[in-house]
Amino acid sequence: EVKVVESGGGSVQAGGALRLSCAAAGDTVRRGCMGWFRQAPGKEREKIATIYKNDDNTYYHDSVKGRFTISQDKDKNTVYLQMSNLKPEDTAIYYCVADPNWGALACVNIGDAQVEFLYWGQGTQVTVSS
Repeated sequence: EVKVVESGGGSVQAGGALRLSCAAAGDTVRRGCMGWFRQAPGKEREKIATIYKNDDNTYYHDSVKGRFTISQDKDKNTVYLQMSNLKPEDTAIYYCVADPNWGALACVNIGDAQVEFLYWGQGTQVTVSS
């Protein structure tokens, strides 16, 4: 059974930083695509960052470019989202996603277009106060 489990959410003041972690259990997610979505109250879910595990290529939504960094530790099969200069509008539930079937096109090159992921974590709350 494949699972992805997030950790690292919490509350922080504007301008602060948090790091989210996503541990993937199961060898099938050692390849393909992993990333992060978020959903704020009353808003649609949005894809904010992905990483193609085979070559570390990344995608970022414009709203987080320059502030968030996605990375991976292949030995630990873990993906991280380092979030800096946080803003109140970053407040949301953050979900880790994974799909071993996605190549570079669906993972990174497709840009802002929405792609369905096979595995989802339970979500972790990030709250940024002004």
